[in-house]
Order: sequence, then C-alpha cells, then structure tokens
Amino acid sequence: MPGQTKLNSQRRNPPRPAARPEYTAAVRYLDGRCEIFRVRNADDIADARDLVLSELGDVRSVVIALRH
Repeated sequence: MPGQTKLNSQRRNPPRPAARPEYTAAVRYLDGRCEIFRVRNADDIADARDLVLSELGDVRSVVIALRH
C-alpha cells in the first residue's frame, strides 16, 4: 500500500529544528588581558555582543564572529 509507506517514512524522519548559530567572541580587558569565548545562546550577532557585555561588564574591545 503506497499510503502506508509514505506515513512510515515520515515517522522515521521527523523534521529537525533549525540549528542556532554559534559565535566566537574575542575580548580585550581594560588591563590588557585577552580571552576568547564561545557564544551559543544568541539569536544573532547583536544579541551575542549584548550577552558577552552583560556577562563581563567593562571591557576595552569585543570582536564577534560567526563560527563555521
């Protein structure tokens, strides 16, 4: 029966949710130290920057890049 085959294949392969992008943040602190962080829970690059700044407070510079 062709209809049953189609239903069975849909049950085995449920649609996957879209993967959220990951970002890399390079941070330079006021005292000159540097660190690199992985940002996983951001909606976009602006959100990734806001998350980093909210966690770290005052920093000299932040560079955000999309991870491949």
